[in-house]
Amino acid sequence: MNNIQERLSTLSPAVLKGIRRGIEKESLRVRPEGKLAMTSHPLALGSALTHPHITTDFSESQLELITGVHTGVESCLEELTRIHQVVYRALGDEMMWCASMPCRLPADDSIPIGRYGRSNVGRMKTVYRTGLSHRYGRRMQMISGIHYNFSLPDTIWPLPGIGAPNEAYFALIRNFRRHAWLLFYLFGASPAVCASFVEGRKHELREFARGTFHLPHATSLRMGRLGYHSDAQSALAVSYNNLENYGASLFDALTQPYPPYEKIGIRDGDDYRQLATSLLQIENEFYGKIRAKRVIHPGERPLHALRERGVEYIEVRLMDLDPFCAIGIGAATIRLLDVFLLHCLLEDSPPDTPQEIAAIGRNQNRVAARGREPGLRLERNGQKVGLIEWGQQLLSGCEPITAALDAAHGGTAYRDAHTLGVAALHDPDSVPSARVLRQMQEHHDSSYIRFTVAQSLRHAADIKRLPLPAEVERRFAELAKESLEEQRQIEAADTMPFEIYRQQYLAPVRLNAVPIQRKS
Repeated sequence: MNNIQERLSTLSPAVLKGIRRGIEKESLRVRPEGKLAMTSHPLALGSALTHPHITTDFSESQLELITGVHTGVESCLEELTRIHQVVYRALGDEMMWCASMPCRLPADDSIPIGRYGRSNVGRMKTVYRTGLSHRYGRRMQMISGIHYNFSLPDTIWPLPGIGAPNEAYFALIRNFRRHAWLLFYLFGASPAVCASFVEGRKHELREFARGTFHLPHATSLRMGRLGYHSDAQSALAVSYNNLENYGASLFDALTQPYPPYEKIGIRDGDDYRQLATSLLQIENEFYGKIRAKRVIHPGERPLHALRERGVEYIEVRLMDLDPFCAIGIGAATIRLLDVFLLHCLLEDSPPDTPQEIAAIGRNQNRVAARGREPGLRLERNGQKVGLIEWGQQLLSGCEPITAALDAAHGGTAYRDAHTLGVAALHDPDSVPSARVLRQMQEHHDSSYIRFTVAQSLRHAADIKRLPLPAEVERRFAELAKESLEEQRQIEAADTMPFEIYRQQYLAPVRLNAVPIQRKS
């Protein structure tokens, strides 16, 4: 019995059935012709500041849909579907863009930044986004994706052979980073972009058709150098060996001035240009492909919550939207993600090193840009290894986990998802990135915009046809009203000048693992 099987044997069926998951899905609001919608966040959807399930990401035109926490895959997808139904009832003739790479974009400074009202917390969110626009440009922020939140029941800790939650989740994160390229390959769905996205930028993409660029073997341009990438953050050699090292790395990035951002400045007269001149304005700016997370108290800094109370769950941030799925992700994908994450948890996870961290980055960039290239080789322990060979080893190691999950749940759903993954590994033409290029070429004159408009319209029609239970519609109508009232109350209660609020929120002491003393 190997270590994975030995550790897996300590997880009871009840524990495996108790895996907790939630989804955050970003989508642009788009006009039927494929241009970005320039309208405000629909009032019928409530307040983007306070609504628990429907908000915005970077842009006023970029929806973020958030499920609750679920122990069932189907219940999680059902809630995500319901949220889509509610949103579509408020969009009029607009639609949700079904792909990760953006639609036709206007000039960079015309992309609307998210607005959250006149409260200090609302202004903070807008100024943070203004800072992102100065640092990275607005177009990069219009990329959308799926964030998948995952945790195990609290009753399992400490896990034999692995340890308490902090040790276990950081072990999972280290292995996830080593093997994440496999998810790029299996689920990447962004091999092409609209020309408006790369206008004025240096790139190595090839023209596929007028107005469309691509790379022939790309899996996820979103996760490559043209996507969510920051040269400045690349210098952050964040260690995931333990919470202390991880926290220290982020602390420095959040508190030490960074000369290029000092040049931007904090303010221009009464207008704010960014929240801070540090490498990261706040924790959310860290573009990790996986994050250690903790639910925070109102006003609490995320790093303080982690240091104070430890890791509660992990957030996987590398999943492209699936343009062939009306809600962006399907059940088989979730099940294979669960299997993959459990494998990352249960497999031996040696400490990372600066050399390995650099190799991980090179592997991920290779697979993002060239993942379906025949004979592609990756780096592992200083040696070259074939992508298919390594992927087969990883998926073979997952087989005991699929069997245990199916035994716990009944049926063969996890084995079926795993079988699909194995088949896709050996058939590059079947993965989403290849299907996108084939559909574009065969049915849409090789146009990224035409393909994505057609898919988005089809998904919109499918979702609109679904019946929405009256009680669900009533509940979301109440949530919208309650969120607007909550925003009004927050604004009415504000008395502190914004500049003082900003300075107090960003004070380094608020990042430390020391209980914050609050006045009664």
